[in-house]
Amino acid sequence: MDKRYEKLQKCLEYVRSVTDFEPEIALILGSGLGDYAKNMEVSCEIPYSDIPGFPVSTAPGHDGRFIFGTVAGKKLVCMKGRVHYYEGYDISDVVLPTRLMRLLGADILFLTNASGGIREDLRPGDFMLLRDHISLFVPNPLIGPNIDELGVRFPDMSHVYDEELRGRLMQSAAELSIDLKEGVYVQLTGPSYESPTEIQMLKKLGADAVGMSTVVEAIAGNHMGFRICCISCVCNLAAGIADHELTGEEVIEAGKAAAPLFEKLVTRAVEVF
Repeated sequence: MDKRYEKLQKCLEYVRSVTDFEPEIALILGSGLGDYAKNMEVSCEIPYSDIPGFPVSTAPGHDGRFIFGTVAGKKLVCMKGRVHYYEGYDISDVVLPTRLMRLLGADILFLTNASGGIREDLRPGDFMLLRDHISLFVPNPLIGPNIDELGVRFPDMSHVYDEELRGRLMQSAAELSIDLKEGVYVQLTGPSYESPTEIQMLKKLGADAVGMSTVVEAIAGNHMGFRICCISCVCNLAAGIADHELTGEEVIEAGKAAAPLFEKLVTRAVEVF
C-alpha cells in the first residue's frame, strides 16, 4: 500500500473511532477567520494533535482542530486552522486533511483564505470569489505514484471551482448586499511575503490576489471529486502596492475585522448549497 494512503487510512480509522459523524460540506477556515465555529451546533471536536501522524498547524491564527456540527441543518466538518507548506511539511501532509474530509463523506469543499490584493480595485476587507487559480510556484500534491484509490492519474483542471456553487455564492452575496468580486488567486510557498517585482510578475501572469495556501488543497480535492468553491478575504495590499511594510499581524487583524460579514456569507451559502 502507498505510504501516503496508508497514513491517510490510519487517520481515518482514528477519527472514526471518535465519531461516526458524516459531513456533507468540508469548510477550511483561513487566517483570522477561525471563529466561525461559534456559529455551529457542535457535535464533536478533535484536535489535530490527537490524530496519529496528522500534521499540526503552527501558523498564527490557526487553532488546529476539526469541528463537526451543523449550520442551517447542513452537516459540516470545519478545519479550524489549516496546514501550510511553509511550516516544513511534505506537500502530501499539507493536503492530507482535505483528503481525509473527503473520505469522511463530504462532497463539497468550501475553501477560504487570507490574501494580498494585486488588482487595482481590491482593497483590504474585500471578498473575492475564485474563478480560477495559478499553481506554478508550489509543488503539485499529485506528484509521485498516483494513489488510484483517490483519483485518476491525470485529472482535468478546466473547472476546479464549481460554476453552480459560484453562482449560489454570488446570489447569496447579493442578497446580503455584500460586494463579492471574482478573480484569479495564486499560491506561493511563503513564509516571506513577495517582493514588489514578484507582484508585478504575478500581475502580468493574470493573478488578482496572492497567498500561501488553498491551491494545493483545491488540486487534491479536485483529484478526489470534490465540488469546490473558495472565497478569499483580501487582508492587505501586496508588496509594492501597499505604502507600508507587510506583517502577519496586519493580515490576522484584517481577517478578524472582516469576519462578521464573512460569517454571514458563509452561513447563507451553506443554506443554499
